[in-house]
Amino acid sequence: MRYLVTLFWTFILGQVVGYLGSSLSGGTYDFQLTAIISLVVGVIIILFGMIAPASKKTSHL
Repeated sequence: MRYLVTLFWTFILGQVVGYLGSSLSGGTYDFQLTAIISLVVGVIIILFGMIAPASKKTSHL
């Protein structure tokens, strides 16, 4: 479930960044290209989370 949420939010935020970036640079907004790039970034984030070592939990007494 957390992977679906991660992909969903990377898709939404990727579209926002793609739209703003194309508007600020004077280019054209391409929905398909932005969707592909944002989902690839989402998969990279998920893979990085799987590879990264788990943090040790410490208790503060």
